[in-house]
Amino acid sequence: MASSSKEEGGAIAPQNKGSWSSFLKSIASFSGDLSSLTAPPFILSSTSLVEYSSYWAEHPSLLIAPASEADPAKRALLVLKWFLSTLKQQYSSRNDKLGSEKKPLNPFLGELFLGKWEDESGITNLVSEQVSHHPPATAYCIWNEKAGVRLQGYNAQKASFSRTINVRQIGHAVLHIDAYKEDYLITLPSLHIEGLIYGAPFVELNGHSYIESSTGYTAKVDYSGKGWLSGKKNSFTATLYPKGKPKELLYSVEGQWTDSFTIKDAKKHVIETHNAKTAKTTPLIVEGVDKQDPMESRRAWKDVAAGIQKGDMDAVSAAKGKIENEQRDLRKKEASEGRVWVRRYFSSAPKDTLFDKLGVEIGEQAEQDKTGGIWRWDPEKAAGIKAAGQAEKVEKATV
Repeated sequence: MASSSKEEGGAIAPQNKGSWSSFLKSIASFSGDLSSLTAPPFILSSTSLVEYSSYWAEHPSLLIAPASEADPAKRALLVLKWFLSTLKQQYSSRNDKLGSEKKPLNPFLGELFLGKWEDESGITNLVSEQVSHHPPATAYCIWNEKAGVRLQGYNAQKASFSRTINVRQIGHAVLHIDAYKEDYLITLPSLHIEGLIYGAPFVELNGHSYIESSTGYTAKVDYSGKGWLSGKKNSFTATLYPKGKPKELLYSVEGQWTDSFTIKDAKKHVIETHNAKTAKTTPLIVEGVDKQDPMESRRAWKDVAAGIQKGDMDAVSAAKGKIENEQRDLRKKEASEGRVWVRRYFSSAPKDTLFDKLGVEIGEQAEQDKTGGIWRWDPEKAAGIKAAGQAEKVEKATV
């Protein structure tokens, strides 16, 4: 008789049940950061966590839409709509594609992920860099020059176990719109993993997050799910109101971030319904592995990824060990020479005045001790890399 997926380990193939049970026991008894635990082969992802920054912009037209809206309240609503549209990609797309949530590869210091989207919105660029290893943190910048829109941020995760895996996301993002010299501080939701006991893990968001604008509007998103509260899976409610006046509702949004959500005005008239299931994403364009820099994620992890896809865990272990040993040797050399690793695109700032100004309104504080610093996009570094790349192309063309 076949086991039901609702039974313990019911979604796990018979040959993997033993390793899954051992993994669950190790989680329950582990007292440190769960990201350092070794997961069973069948739950490993061949994708590095540094790639996850791309989920912010898989709908470029929604990302840049606020730049074309003159009314500040409606602009804030468009920012909220864009943010909500990213949640399915950020927290459910891997489950949709792979059948369950997988444990990503832990990025090494200096690891890069570069790409771009091309559509009717123009060219939207992505740079993601692992800026800290202890503690691990990823910084990113996404921009569309034509629209004058730029998103930058950094984040880290702290995982613990209490009945299930709980993940607190540390860090924030800032969306800047050139036309209005306007900024939006975006905080990150906490999450937990459902379906562990059945061997079919998926992400559920919990708690709340905020979007605070420099023009005086606040959006609050409250997350709930069937696993913790009664109701539908991946549910949320969101409200948009003038800063400090949560009872003066301007707009509200409710629904499921993996399915559809409805936007209403203050009089509860439906303005729009967005269907996250049918909304088409724009494919990210990434250079082929053979053309990538050695520090770029897919080139660096290609042997590890190939081993995972083949189920050859000996090859995975050997390739992963090689990268880890190379990183240890680099850190030892830097220490002996009194140097530190120079980040390629980002720099650590002593403080973030914008965050300090907007964060105080929603009770947020920078936790740089948990992210290795306050990380900011460094235009001078980026310009230097671009100039060097152009010079290299000219040199090759003249040879």
